[in-house]
Amino acid sequence: MIKATCTMPALYGLGHQKGNARSLQQESGKVMLYDKLAEYAISGTYPMHMPGHKRNREFMPALFPSDIDITEIHGFDDLSDPDSILLETTKLAVDLYGSREAFILVNGTTVGILAAIGAHTKHGDKILAVSNCHRSTPNAAELFGLEIVYIPYGTDAETGVPCSISPADIEAALVKEPDIKLVIITSPSYEGVVSDIACISEVVHNAGCLLIVDAAHGAHLGFSDAFPKSPISQGADIVVISLHKNLPALTQCSVLHVCSDQADVEKIKRMLSILQTSSPSYVLMASIDYCLRLLKSDSAGLFREYEHNLKHFKESVKSIRKLSIIFYDGKPHPDFYGFDPGKIVVGTRKTDISGLKLADMLRTKYQIEIERVCDDYIIAMTSICDSPEGFSRLADALCAIDLL
Repeated sequence: MIKATCTMPALYGLGHQKGNARSLQQESGKVMLYDKLAEYAISGTYPMHMPGHKRNREFMPALFPSDIDITEIHGFDDLSDPDSILLETTKLAVDLYGSREAFILVNGTTVGILAAIGAHTKHGDKILAVSNCHRSTPNAAELFGLEIVYIPYGTDAETGVPCSISPADIEAALVKEPDIKLVIITSPSYEGVVSDIACISEVVHNAGCLLIVDAAHGAHLGFSDAFPKSPISQGADIVVISLHKNLPALTQCSVLHVCSDQADVEKIKRMLSILQTSSPSYVLMASIDYCLRLLKSDSAGLFREYEHNLKHFKESVKSIRKLSIIFYDGKPHPDFYGFDPGKIVVGTRKTDISGLKLADMLRTKYQIEIERVCDDYIIAMTSICDSPEGFSRLADALCAIDLL
């Protein structure tokens, strides 16, 4: 078995003042969260899950968080109205992704979705969403007094994975409900399924509506031709991305991108000042800035290595027959417009085990923790920070399980 080479980075300061942590544990008689995290970090379990930094020290700064954990003091700008160092970070995001304006989010993509919807609706308005959308959309409807019109989603017959969103379905819904104000869709999905954003954008704009794309799982798109295009370049008005899902950034690090002049920048800014914390974490904002600068400095090299690892993984699992691994190669598919190759979706419908059983086997026998478990499939999330050894461990485990 290949041993995991990644450990929790020094950024987390694990091991620092360990004696004090142990004494507190002994006094309370309980296992502290800090200690539990520390134990997991050195357990040898490989993280096929978010955050995208994968605890790989090579991609993260080494300073202990308490040393850089400050409030909004002189010289460090104001997130709600940036005009210096934080403004430079937003300009970097705009330059890197090709958007018009950007907003740093320290409460995850969730707050970006809430703010984007709230900024462009009023009480009683209708919005259109797919029925398996992220919970931030119905939460926004409840928060702002909106009515959601849902369109159903289909599933792929072989794997049970939800299909791409059909532009025709969206058009039909907009014809039936002409008073809809905005449309919000998810692309790529949790499973990595991509929809035709360019066509959907045209449909939505022809109906006089605004298009918001929840691209929480798409922060890495647009940097390599081996991956689908980013919705930021495909006609959406607002796109919200989670850096922490597929890139080297700490959990909760996200960015809201304004992509057209149809979006109201001032209302978004106002809504974020209401919904986002008034005490933003400088640790998280530094992580956002560091991640963006890393991409600017060497995105070509980072993604070239990532593509190599994914290609090698694909070759390594060619012998698998019972488990179903989705490899979308760009050919026409009835259910998927596109697919993110960084998501490894493993189906179990042709086996006698469930997704839950497969995940348990990977965890207990092979020390691999995956991202998501469904009845008929599991999702292993990868990123530019995964090691070749991590990919090999997953490939070897799946090949072995397939033979059982």
